Amino acid sequence: MEKEHDNPELDLAWQFVERTGVNVFLTGKAGTGKTTFLRRLKERSPKRMVVVAPTGVAAINAGGVTIHSFFQFPLAPYIPNTSFRGSDEKYRFSKEKKNIIRTLDLLVIDEISMVRADLLDQIDAVLRLHKDKNRPFGGVQLLMIGDLSQLAPVVKESEWAMLREYYATPYFFGSLALQQTQHVTIELSHVYRQTDHTFINILNEVRENRLTAESLALLNARVKRQQTTDNGQQSAEHSEFKIQNSELTDGTIRLTTHNATANRYNEERMDALKTPRFSFKATVTGTFPETSYPAEETLVLKKGCQVMFLKNDSQGSRYYNGKLGEVTFVDGSKIRVRGLEDNTEVEVEPEVWTNAHYVIDKESKEIREEIEGEFRQYPLRLAWAITVHKSQGLTFERAVLDVNAAFAAGQVYVALSRLRSLEGLVLTAPLSASAVLTDTAVSNYMNMELEQARHTADSLSTLQRDYYLYQLTELFTFRELEWDFHRVLRLIDEHLYKVYPLLLKMYKQADEQFARELTAVSATFYRQYAALVMQSEDYATDKLLAERIHKAAVYFTDHLDTLLKPLIERTRLDSDNKEIKERITEAVYALQQSFAQKRHLLARVIARGFSVTSYLKDKAVSLLNAEQPAKRERKSKAVEKIEVDRNSDIKHPKLFHKLRAWRAARAEELGRPVYGVLTQKALIGIVNELPISGRELLRMPGFGKKSLEMFGKEILAIVQEYIEDNPTIFR
Repeated sequence: MEKEHDNPELDLAWQFVERTGVNVFLTGKAGTGKTTFLRRLKERSPKRMVVVAPTGVAAINAGGVTIHSFFQFPLAPYIPNTSFRGSDEKYRFSKEKKNIIRTLDLLVIDEISMVRADLLDQIDAVLRLHKDKNRPFGGVQLLMIGDLSQLAPVVKESEWAMLREYYATPYFFGSLALQQTQHVTIELSHVYRQTDHTFINILNEVRENRLTAESLALLNARVKRQQTTDNGQQSAEHSEFKIQNSELTDGTIRLTTHNATANRYNEERMDALKTPRFSFKATVTGTFPETSYPAEETLVLKKGCQVMFLKNDSQGSRYYNGKLGEVTFVDGSKIRVRGLEDNTEVEVEPEVWTNAHYVIDKESKEIREEIEGEFRQYPLRLAWAITVHKSQGLTFERAVLDVNAAFAAGQVYVALSRLRSLEGLVLTAPLSASAVLTDTAVSNYMNMELEQARHTADSLSTLQRDYYLYQLTELFTFRELEWDFHRVLRLIDEHLYKVYPLLLKMYKQADEQFARELTAVSATFYRQYAALVMQSEDYATDKLLAERIHKAAVYFTDHLDTLLKPLIERTRLDSDNKEIKERITEAVYALQQSFAQKRHLLARVIARGFSVTSYLKDKAVSLLNAEQPAKRERKSKAVEKIEVDRNSDIKHPKLFHKLRAWRAARAEELGRPVYGVLTQKALIGIVNELPISGRELLRMPGFGKKSLEMFGKEILAIVQEYIEDNPTIFR
């Protein structure tokens, strides 16, 4: 993203998101460019990101998916330190979903004001499970976008009764996981929507819970009185709707706090029109949840009705989301609308909204959106009145505010901030100070955050350096590879030491070398490059640092190839114990992948040097390559297809294959498992010792008298035949 020369705060936000790993809370008054920032971030950021939002409509508007659909959460409160999901099959992640999470750099949460603390902790639990269990949110960077002065999270009293034991507030900043992380707050202060400075000051006072009596008086001066009857009395019928007709034309919209009020008002206005009704049914294909429908499933219009566009024009700039108009013509197949502000008439065509989910592109390995369903409908809705909730993100020249019945914190602020100026405001009734609800927990939190935000820019260079150093340290740390290596070593030592004594000896020797040539050298090198990073003014282009990184990558690649590559290639383990067999398969596969990933990353650094951006991409690619079908197939056959001729523990591979084939045939014939005929230990003992008598057979591990009685003659015959076919063998 190019530098935002006219808005240093947006540029600062970009720097923090792109060049650090710290969590960012991007906030600001309504109309300060938060949505624009998100759109540009999606277009230009090299980080692998997913965009989520708390509601379906918010997700569609943000170009993302809902939190619950992406993470497959049940609709229930999350209690800390409990299972993050139910046992239901539908909450199990697909392989692709796991890979998306494993390779995720950045999680963007839009409309964060509506996200509850327990939901954020539930996200933390999932990310830890599939990424890094020792770091909050699995080490994924969070970008939280929203304004806490706007719509608050919804929490039922019955749910809060359970949650209040763990949380001081239901707002996102009450998250236990978030409190364990470092995060910065960046407040956007430049207002693009309003230019009326008096109105901007009033909005600031409402937002910050410090509305003065003078400002309240200015707002209440915008109250329009009710109509009166012929005898001078106020009409009681639908009194909340009786604003002067002159205030309900020329682009004025009414914002209400309740759906029922908005719907009733729209129907009253529709009924007053004497023109015929026409209905337009939406076309829904694929998967598109009803709760996420961005427009009416059945749109009913009349000539003369007031409407609002719900989408930007996909064919040009004839209309935009939130533009008001009047239907000038409508029949069963055509709709024309005249803009109330510009008086321009357009013929409206159906628009398409998409419901997408995230996938990994097979070619580029990038995370991309894949269309799951489409909603096709005319981008219009009746708009004499809409709810405050549905107005979020929109801008109006004029509006009638019916908000004296505000029931949630932030409703009055959202409604007021939709307007460009005080002149466009009409109130149905005077506002009381108590109607301008602002949660004290929000006020206290924002006061603290904004105090710290004054020093945010000062910390940028330090956090950038820390992020660079963290990624570099991850490259030259062999902790995960060492853990996987020790896991295989322990399994051989505990369960297979009699079967693979030579291989065990090789692993123990390699373990000593690992500690000396990789772990110890890595620790020494850390002190060197950390000092260079801290001392250099421009560490990203420092030639000496780049040279040391290159030499280190060559050193560690050579030692990995010498120490582990041949050992891993000859590690072909088997066991008759099903549980041990599964553990062996998983452990060997994990070691293979850890080695391949580390080897790949070092090779990329040798080829083109180290940068955070390229390293993040290479890391994701290496993780995904480990999940290719061919490698999964090798994983499933790691035990069954034992290449014994490459394993020095098997002295006579040909005899081993022949005895295994005999064992499998006899087991099938007798209807028993293969180890019920001949155990793996006994099989390898026979192959290595070549017994030629029953007495010698009984000395084999795991071979008893009953086995001798049932299979002794057959086994000895196979051994004898092998000896005769190979006369040069010395016993």
